[in-house]
Amino acid sequence: MPLNRRTFLGRTAATSAGVALASGAAAAPAEARGHAGRERYEFTVMGTTDLHGNVFNWDYFTDAEFDDAAHNDVGLAKISTLVEQVRKEKGRRNTLLIDAGDTIQGTQLSYYYAKVDPITGSGGPVHPMAQAMNLIGYDAAALGNHEFNYGIPVLRKFEEQCDFPLLGANALDAKTQRPAFAPYWMTRLRTPCGRGVKVAVLGLTNPGIAIWDKANVQGKMVFPGLEEQAAKWVPRLRSMGADVVLVAAHSGSSGTSSYGDQLPYVENAAALVAERVAGIDAILVGHAHVEIPERRVVNKETGREVVLSEPLKWGQRLTLFDIGLEWARGRWQVESVSSKVLNSAAVAEDERIVRLLGDEHRKVVGYVNQVIGTSTAAMAATEAPYKDAPIIDFINHVQAKTVKAALAGTEHAGLPVLSQASCFSRTARIPAGEVTIRQVAGLYPFENTLEARVLTGAQVKDYLEFSARYYAQTPAGGDVDPSKLTNAGDTPDYNYDAVSGLTYEIDIAKPVGSRIAALRFDGKPVEGSARFVLAVNNYRASGGGNFPHVAAAQQVWANSEEIRNTIIAWVKAKGTIDGAGFASVDWKLTRDGTPVF
Repeated sequence: MPLNRRTFLGRTAATSAGVALASGAAAAPAEARGHAGRERYEFTVMGTTDLHGNVFNWDYFTDAEFDDAAHNDVGLAKISTLVEQVRKEKGRRNTLLIDAGDTIQGTQLSYYYAKVDPITGSGGPVHPMAQAMNLIGYDAAALGNHEFNYGIPVLRKFEEQCDFPLLGANALDAKTQRPAFAPYWMTRLRTPCGRGVKVAVLGLTNPGIAIWDKANVQGKMVFPGLEEQAAKWVPRLRSMGADVVLVAAHSGSSGTSSYGDQLPYVENAAALVAERVAGIDAILVGHAHVEIPERRVVNKETGREVVLSEPLKWGQRLTLFDIGLEWARGRWQVESVSSKVLNSAAVAEDERIVRLLGDEHRKVVGYVNQVIGTSTAAMAATEAPYKDAPIIDFINHVQAKTVKAALAGTEHAGLPVLSQASCFSRTARIPAGEVTIRQVAGLYPFENTLEARVLTGAQVKDYLEFSARYYAQTPAGGDVDPSKLTNAGDTPDYNYDAVSGLTYEIDIAKPVGSRIAALRFDGKPVEGSARFVLAVNNYRASGGGNFPHVAAAQQVWANSEEIRNTIIAWVKAKGTIDGAGFASVDWKLTRDGTPVF
C-alpha cells in the first residue's frame, strides 16, 4: 500500500498547500465593538494533549476508577463536559478545539482496538478515540510520537476515521520530502461586524519518532526539527491571510532532549519555536506530561509575547486560550492572548460519550480480566525502585529467555544474555493464585518491543553507572529514607534500569559515575573486553533516556511484538509463575560497601 494513500495534497482541494478552509456564522460576543467605535472580536481556542487512549475515568490495570494522590480524573468523557460548558458560555462558533498529540496509545482500550480487534481489520471497528473526538467536535489534532507505535497502517486508518485532520508539518515522506500529513488547518470565523477572522493551526510532531519508532518509520518518513519547519510554514500562513496563527506542538518546552545528540533536532522545542519564529500567537504544548496554565515567551525578532500552555495529560486538564482582536489599519490585529486550564475532576462524564462507547469499554474490561495462569506467590513493585524485587526479575527472566531462544543456532548463541527492566509502575502487583491479563500487562504499561544488542563488559559497567544516577548521594551512617533516595535529578522511574544476568553493588555514598562495585558474571569479575547480549526495549535501544553505548551497539535481533504481550504469552504457555525459577538478589544498594537494606 502506498505510504501516502491519503496524502494531504490529495485530501485538500482548497489550495495546493493543503489548507482546509471552513467558515461559520459565529454567535456574537457580548461586546463586538470597543470604545471609540473600534471593532473588536474575541474567541477561545480549547486544547488537550497526551490523551493516550483515555476515554473514561477508568484504570484498566487496577480495574477501578482512576485516582491519584491529587485526585485528578481522566478521559475524554470528562473533557467533553468541560468543552460544552465553554461553548455554552462563549458561543459555540466563537470557539475552536484542538489537540497536541499522543492519542491512540496508552490504555488497554486503545491497545485492544489496535491489536486484539484492530481497526485495520476487514470491516473492523471505528477507533474509540476517533468516535469520541468526532462526537465532541475536534477541529484539528497534531500527531504525537506515540501515534506511530502501532505502525503506519493503523495510524492511516485512524486518520481516515477522524472527522478532523491530523497535522504534522515536520512529518515528511522519506522519498519526496513532502509532508505526509496536512501541515496545517485553517478556518474563518465570521464576526458580528461582518469581517471574517482567519485562524490557522500549524501542527508539529516530535523528531524523536525517528529514534523511538525506527522500525515503523525508517525509509518511510523523516522528522526534521520543529523550529526549522515552523520557520518555513508560519510565514506562508501569514501570506495566505491568517490573522491568528496557533501551533499545536507535540514537544515540551524545556529545550532539552532525552536522546542527547543522536539527532540534530531538539526534542522539547516549543519555547524555542516561540522565541525564534516570528508570527506565532500561541502554542498548545504537548509531550512532556506537565501542567503549564500559562507561560509567556518573548519572540526575539518582534519583541511580542507568545503564550504557551500545556494541559495535564490523559484529559486531566483542558487549556483555554482567550484571544482578543481589534480591526486596525485595514486588518485584524491580535490585541491580547491569555491562557488557563480547567480541571476535569470538577465535572461529570458526558452521558453522550458514555452511551456511545459503553459497549467498547465493557468489552475491554472483560478482555483484561481473563485469567491466563496462576502465581505461586504474590509479587509487588512497591520496593522495586531501591531493591532487587522478584517482580522485576520476572520481566527480565522472560526477556532473557526470549532472546536466548531467538539467538539459538546463530553466531551469537554462545554469548551470555543480560536483560534490563525498569519499575514502570510502583503499584504493579501479581497476586498469589489466579493471574489475569490486566495484572500481567500492568507490569509493562508501555508499547515497547524487545531487541538484542551486543555490549562489552566495559560498556555494561558504563551503562550501570549511568543508570545509578537515579539515586541521591547518601553518606554512610544513619538511617535511609527510601522516599528521598530515588529520582535524583528528576530521573523518572522508567529511566532507571535493573540489569539481570550478573551481580553488582551500587554504592550510593559515592558520586555519580563511580558507584558500581563488585561487578561479576558467573562469580568472576567482569572483564572490560568480555562480550554480552543485552535484551533491551526499543525505547532504550534507540536512545530513550540517553543511556551510553546501547544505541550504537550491534543489533543482533529484534521483533515487533510488545514486551507485555510476550510476557502474557509466556504466562499462558507456562501456566504458572514460580519465583523459584527466576527470583534472586543480583544487585543491592550499599554505602561504603555496607548494604543499605
